[in-house]
Amino acid sequence: ALLQLQPPARAAPLTPRGPAACYGTSITSAKIQVNGVHLHYQQTGEGSHAVLLLPGMLGSGQTDFGPQLKSMNKQLFTVVAWDPRGYGKSIPPSRDFPPDFFERDAKDAVDLMQALKFKKFSLLGWSDGGITAVIAAAKYPNLIHKLVIWGANASVTQEDVRIYNGIRDVSKWSEKVKKPLEELYGHKYLAETCEAWVDGISRFAENSDGNICQQLLPDIKCPTFIIHGEKDPLVPQAHAEYIHKHIKGSRLLLMPEGKHNLHLRFAKDFNREVENFLR
Repeated sequence: ALLQLQPPARAAPLTPRGPAACYGTSITSAKIQVNGVHLHYQQTGEGSHAVLLLPGMLGSGQTDFGPQLKSMNKQLFTVVAWDPRGYGKSIPPSRDFPPDFFERDAKDAVDLMQALKFKKFSLLGWSDGGITAVIAAAKYPNLIHKLVIWGANASVTQEDVRIYNGIRDVSKWSEKVKKPLEELYGHKYLAETCEAWVDGISRFAENSDGNICQQLLPDIKCPTFIIHGEKDPLVPQAHAEYIHKHIKGSRLLLMPEGKHNLHLRFAKDFNREVENFLR
């Protein structure tokens, strides 16, 4: 595998916890060839429990998981955040949305972790990354230790399509959400890719029951933790409840003040809940 190491990103400060505290706290960035593309990832920590963070639509490790890369327990976990093909620094290729784009991302994600020599690992998936994580956990059960998802859905309703069309035009986004993505992609790529995403994900509404991956939920055997913000404007709560109902033994946590980005807005609470579940 081709490995291009780039200079480590700025080291994240860590509260000292004894002699091991000074090790494994920096965040390294690198690219590795997987399935014919060069995938970018960030890695930190030196724990025996490997964890992959899967970003949402247009997301990357850098834009979507700052508080997790910085503050998750680096003695317990080795944390990897990836940029799916066409997102973040995993460009080229440009992002596209064929009917199987979630399956493609799931294979890329699992193959990336195997290329990095992790035999077994847990998945933390946000939004689209949650859908990808569900598919990966169902299709590669021997590789996945535990699953955490939030802001995810297993189907697309007409109501969802209406919500997606509400965010189609990035010029109407809040400056806070738009600015880091414009810095990453430039306005043109951001605008065009967002429109392509809305078209790509809306196509699932044409399936029977709007199915994305409903049939895979019963195949998930690993311990599963579903978190949902009760004020999420993008993903109605019924989606989280459906997934919870169909993944046997799964746990559902509702955060009354949580919105779609609850892991950023309430990072401390989120990290604590997730670390306790992963232990």
